[in-house]
Amino acid sequence: MRIGRSTWHRRLAIIGLGATLAIGIASVASAGGAIHATATMRDAIGAALGWAKFTEDASGTLHVNVHVKGMSPGLHGIHIHAVGDCDPFGAAGSHLNAGGQFHGLANTLGSPHAGDLPNLRVNGAGVGQLAAVSDRASLSETSILDGDGSALVIHSLQDDQSSQPIGGSGDRIACGEIEPD
Repeated sequence: MRIGRSTWHRRLAIIGLGATLAIGIASVASAGGAIHATATMRDAIGAALGWAKFTEDASGTLHVNVHVKGMSPGLHGIHIHAVGDCDPFGAAGSHLNAGGQFHGLANTLGSPHAGDLPNLRVNGAGVGQLAAVSDRASLSETSILDGDGSALVIHSLQDDQSSQPIGGSGDRIACGEIEPD
């Protein structure tokens, strides 16, 4: 059976498209793999309370997952801080990318800090969990994993997500230095 010229061209075009898609998919898979980091959350005396995991997916979205135990029930402010030092907690500095930004996910003044996150919810048994995403902080562009690192800090009170500079979230009660995984 002889293939006509137009059928032949269509088949070549389909084969070429398939090869182009395969190359594109392979490039995304090899260049766009997820980047990971972790933190062990500790209280003021150094006792481990739980963990935090950070994953930046191929689209650049940062996924933050936190699990802690032994905390007071209710909502607690939680933020990524600009310095990876929890000894003492104040060494973690201010919120990541605080310069020129405004605190809080609900502020009406402008863009939130890169380190602002939704409140951590702790249940009656003292177990807290957070699953959040952010397009303001990054593992790949070194905003979190820069020269002096970053820390995840949990505060004693709920963050109102708008008051300056920390949303009224109170004292720092837990901290974890964020390390590449």
